[in-house]
Amino acid sequence: MSKHKLRIGVLFGGKSSEHDVSLVSARSVMAAIDQSRFDVVPIGIDRDGHWLLGGDPMLQLTAGEYASPLSPEQLTLSDAAQRVDFAFLAGETALELAAGAPSPIAPQVDIIFPVLHGPMGEDGTVQGLLDLVNIPYVGCGVLASAVGMDKLMCKAVLAAHNLPQAPYVGLLRQRWEREPEAVLAWLEAQLPYPMFVKPANMGSSVGISKVHDRAGLAEGLTIAARYDRKLVVEQGLDAREIELSVLGNDDPVVSMPGEVVPGNEFYDYAAKYLLDNSQLLIPAPMPPALQQEAQDLARAAYLALDGAGLARVDLLLERGTNRLFINELNTMPGFTSISMYPKLWEASGLTYRELIERLLELALARHADRQRNVTTR
Repeated sequence: MSKHKLRIGVLFGGKSSEHDVSLVSARSVMAAIDQSRFDVVPIGIDRDGHWLLGGDPMLQLTAGEYASPLSPEQLTLSDAAQRVDFAFLAGETALELAAGAPSPIAPQVDIIFPVLHGPMGEDGTVQGLLDLVNIPYVGCGVLASAVGMDKLMCKAVLAAHNLPQAPYVGLLRQRWEREPEAVLAWLEAQLPYPMFVKPANMGSSVGISKVHDRAGLAEGLTIAARYDRKLVVEQGLDAREIELSVLGNDDPVVSMPGEVVPGNEFYDYAAKYLLDNSQLLIPAPMPPALQQEAQDLARAAYLALDGAGLARVDLLLERGTNRLFINELNTMPGFTSISMYPKLWEASGLTYRELIERLLELALARHADRQRNVTTR
């Protein structure tokens, strides 16, 4: 880590339906950063995609309900954050897309921690922007972020690496809307009930339905089609939900596995964020050999996507057979102090604050490695 006091831009909010989850994660991250070692610059993105710079973006994005956990002197300005199309600086690199003259409050930052969940933040879009202006950032790069967000593309990559997955099919929203009866008959011929219906590009279980008959399947497809043009339908397995945290760049390490025991029929949005009826078991009650198999599978999936920094890998452990299947990878998982990703590392011996500092170190190392690439012939 650099000897000078780094300025960390914590980026949160965004246009995704996971906007609110991002705010909760970001508040937790900002509160945990060691302020004796780092300066924190909060940067908000509202639901329309405008950037909020200076002042207290958290206060604005929560309509005054929650203030930033930072002290007033740490905020760029004491008044309301300025709403711009986009503007910030890193060292001598600048990108200014705000209307009119350059913003006087464009914050100087050394590194960005993009605590963004879902599309337009976790999907490679923001990562590509940061690459363009040569700013180090925490987490996966453009490729891994984009593939991890798109469930169909991720499944194709995992299949190419011969990694186990539950049977699935994909289809376009346009096809469902054009020929619904034919689609229902086709899906029933491909997969048995129950099925899970999902938008391909979404997280936090938004838009996901577990369906048991044709009427439920039709409703599930209609719900998923509200969120994305690509839809995924998976065979529902009688399985336990196992999660593992991966940390690192080219030589990642994997935490002990944890288990989610959902309070609802499955671990949907309400069970994750609205109800207090689910359990997190750490470590997951599994024999040592099966734990090692889960860790090996999570590491293989992470490397298949060329992950960097962090990801949470979600597995399904089929009851009766004890077969493991990869469900999905989350390249910027929920990051509150009680979220599964940091809790698994805490149980593995790494505190929440230490985890954040390790992620910053990994981001700077990844960026330094990229700077070795020549750009001329």
